[in-house]
Formats: sequence, structure tokens, C-alpha cells
Amino acid sequence: MSNSTVPRSRAEATTTEADPRAEAPAGRRPEEKPSGRLSLRLRLRRDRTLILMTLPAVLLVLVFNYVPILGNVVAFQEYDPYVSENGFVAMLESPWVGIEQFERIFADSAFWDAVQNTLVLFSLQLVLFFPIPIVLALLINSVIRPRIRAVSQAILYLPHFFSWVLVITVFQQIFGGAGIIAQTLRRHGYEGFDLMTDPGIFKFLVTAEGVWKDAGWGVIVFLAALASVSPDLYEAAAMDGAGRWRRMWHVTLPALRPVIALLLVLRVGDALTVGFEQILLQRDAVGPGAAEVLDTYVWWNGVRNQDFSYAAAAGLIKGLVSVALVLAANKVAHFMGEQGVYKK
Repeated sequence: MSNSTVPRSRAEATTTEADPRAEAPAGRRPEEKPSGRLSLRLRLRRDRTLILMTLPAVLLVLVFNYVPILGNVVAFQEYDPYVSENGFVAMLESPWVGIEQFERIFADSAFWDAVQNTLVLFSLQLVLFFPIPIVLALLINSVIRPRIRAVSQAILYLPHFFSWVLVITVFQQIFGGAGIIAQTLRRHGYEGFDLMTDPGIFKFLVTAEGVWKDAGWGVIVFLAALASVSPDLYEAAAMDGAGRWRRMWHVTLPALRPVIALLLVLRVGDALTVGFEQILLQRDAVGPGAAEVLDTYVWWNGVRNQDFSYAAAAGLIKGLVSVALVLAANKVAHFMGEQGVYKK
């Protein structure tokens, strides 16, 4: 009896070792991992339709966002586009100069002036511009009548669809030397003014233009976050005796906190980009001392003069600093307990 039992047990053990599916507990498919997650092969089979739908977008991003990164190699060359009609061949035949372009940039005082103007503009926009969409979203969310809320949203984000040429023209007609305000003051015996050509307030003027154009568009993101808040939380807070301000502080703002952290991280990463077209259109009116930022510096000193290696080196510096700012801001978001752009 025991002799027949031992071989069969050994056979069962051999079968168990040879076939891993025999070790899987009942109720779990062999392709499933112990944690209950499906294997990569099954997930690809399950999501193949969605993958095929997103494949064109992925290819578009690869072609227009990642492949051009290879062109940064000209920052270490004395690139001459006229060596060959083929741009790729021109890169191969252009002479290498190492870090000479970067030395030229760091030795240029105009570059550091552009960096200073860029950081000042970013600080003003972060302090004066970033909180405004949050405040507007809270105000619109407090309106009870849906029709008034819809009209308010439409009026606020309508300027987002205006071009910068039209936005600057509107400000020129209001705050320029021949604008409505200046003409009204002169008509009543006062001295007029021209805010559009005043270098001292140019940074505040640019910030005001950005607020008028894009603040309403940013409201949409925060209103979407507020729409996901359960009304039961407000009812529970009201039953506990919380007034409107207490409900806003303890219910609304915590619901917006992840979105605020995410947008803040993205805004910090975009710190060195403060509006190329907007600044370029007004640069001549106030002079490069007040209006020169990194993007316009690259345009005037690199692209416009066809010094493409110099422009590529300046753009590469800007890109590396922006990546470092995103990583640092994301670390701060993790420290505050938020997800940020990506999880830990």
C-alpha cells in the first residue's frame, strides 16, 4: 500500500514541478500574476483597439517632438546649412567646435539680461496671474443659476481665441498715447500718457495682457475639478455648522489642491517661456533692455542672423534648465503629499 503510494506521489510532484499551471490557485487564470494583474501579453490583446487608435498620435509626437531633438547636435558645430541641400548631410559635414557656442553665450552680457527679464516676468506671472483662474473658478462655482454661470464662462474664455496681434491692438487703443484714456484726459485738461511705450511698467503690462487673454481658459480646468466634488461633502459640512467660507476652505480648496499642484509644476517647468509672440510684437516699442527674454534673444541673435549653432546652444540650455525645474518642482509636490506630474 505504501509502495504504491510513494511513486504516485513522486509522479504528482514531478507533474507539479513540470507544469506551473498546477500550482495556480483555483479561480485564477495561469496568465495572471500573484497580485491579480494581467500579463503584458493579455493586456496588449485586450487593449489592441485602443493602442491602434493612439498609434497615429504617438507617431505624430515622435516625428515632430522627439526626432528634432537629434538636431541639437548643431550646438556643438559651426553649422553651415549651405554645405548641402540636404540638412542631414549638412550636419555631417559641418565642422565640430565643441563647447565654443556655449562659451560665447555665457560671455554675452545680453544673454544674462535676457535671463533676468525672463525670471522677473515669470515671477510676476506666477504671483499675479496663476491665482486668478482659481479665484474666478470659485466665484463662478458659487453662482446658483446655471444660465448665468454658462454666460460668465463664455465671456471669460472668449479672449483666449484672439490672436496676440488683436490683444495688443486692443490694449493700444485703450492705454496707448492715442488711446481712449489718454484722449479723455487731454480733453479735460490733463496730461496724457502712453503705457504701451513705458519700459518701467512693461512687465506689468505684459502680465495684464496674459490675464485678459488666458485667465478664462484656465478657469475650465478648475471648474472641471470642482464638478467632481460630491455634493454630499457640502451637505455634511453644512449640517456640521460650516458656513460658506468654511466649506470653501475645508471642501473646495482640498479638492482643487491636486490640480493646483500639477499646474504649478507645469508652470514652473515653463518658467523660461514667457510668451515669444507677445514679447516680440512689443519689443521695439520699449526697447530690448526691458523686453528681451530668452526666446526673443534666441530669435534676434541666432535665427535672424542665421547663426543656427548659436541659437541651438541657447535653446539647449533653456531646455535643460526647464527639465531641471520640472524635476525639482515635482519633488516639492511629492514632499507636500501630491502626485505632481508623475508618481514616486
